[in-house]
Amino acid sequence: MSINNADLDAASVPLPRERNYSPEYTEAIAALEERHKQELERLSQELRIGLQTEAAARAEAQVQEQIQSLQNLYKQQREQNIQLQQRLDEMEGLQKLEIENQQLKQRIQDLENAVEQRPSQQWGNTMTQQATKVLNKQVKQALEKTIDLRSLAQEPPKENAQECLRLMGMALKNLASAMNNTQALEAAAIILGSEPTLQAIAYRAEQLEMLPQAVSDIRQVLSKPGCSWEEFWNVAQEYEVIKQDYWAELTTQETELITTLQNVFSQPDTIGIGSIIAHADPYRTLYVERGEVVEELGDEVIVAWDCWKEQSKKTDRYFRDELRFWQGEKK
Repeated sequence: MSINNADLDAASVPLPRERNYSPEYTEAIAALEERHKQELERLSQELRIGLQTEAAARAEAQVQEQIQSLQNLYKQQREQNIQLQQRLDEMEGLQKLEIENQQLKQRIQDLENAVEQRPSQQWGNTMTQQATKVLNKQVKQALEKTIDLRSLAQEPPKENAQECLRLMGMALKNLASAMNNTQALEAAAIILGSEPTLQAIAYRAEQLEMLPQAVSDIRQVLSKPGCSWEEFWNVAQEYEVIKQDYWAELTTQETELITTLQNVFSQPDTIGIGSIIAHADPYRTLYVERGEVVEELGDEVIVAWDCWKEQSKKTDRYFRDELRFWQGEKK
């Protein structure tokens, strides 16, 4: 029997369109499909969570990057503000220094004019015009300006040149203290010959105050007939801290006399026969006793002690460095 192919698709043809399974297979297939569907849902949910987590991480990283960028920008702006403030402070300081320079230049001009107008004879033993110019040059090198010293120009100092320098140094020190000017402090240090600090300059000024009295006392002792080194040293040791200062004030004859006295005193005397001696050890009883060298034995000598005259042993043997001259006598 022949059948038309078109008739196979007709609705009236009772042909099965799906495969029929037994109930057991159908349930198993349904269970597999359900598990597959749940697995797909689970995977879909994990994918969504992963995507959300990744998106949140990227968003957080972007936020952190933006925060870091803002912090860097804030730091740069802050540094720029600090630099600008420093520049402003420097400009204000330079402006103040310029005003101060103009004022001090006018003062030094007034001082130089006043010094030039004063006859050099009125300064006596203080400062010549040439010395004043040299001093001003030294001050200018450290200060490029000076202070108002017209009072010194109008009235010559009553003391010597060192006293004039001390007064000028103290005036500069007072200026440095009042105006907090380090250049003025350096200039005062140059004049007084000290470290550029207020304490050092004040201490140096106190030393120079002793100078006139030191020169007077030393000249007085040197003028005595038969002056010895001990007499000079008893006075000079009180002014040892300003030795260079008073030495510069003495005449050539006075310094030569001091040198001669020192050379005579420092020449070593040799203990020999006839020398009146005592023991050199202050812890020996013979330190206060008187003795006389009666014999020489090379590096050693024989000493006869006055305190042993009534004893059986009247002499003893010593090295020369164990003995000293009796009460400073050198024979």
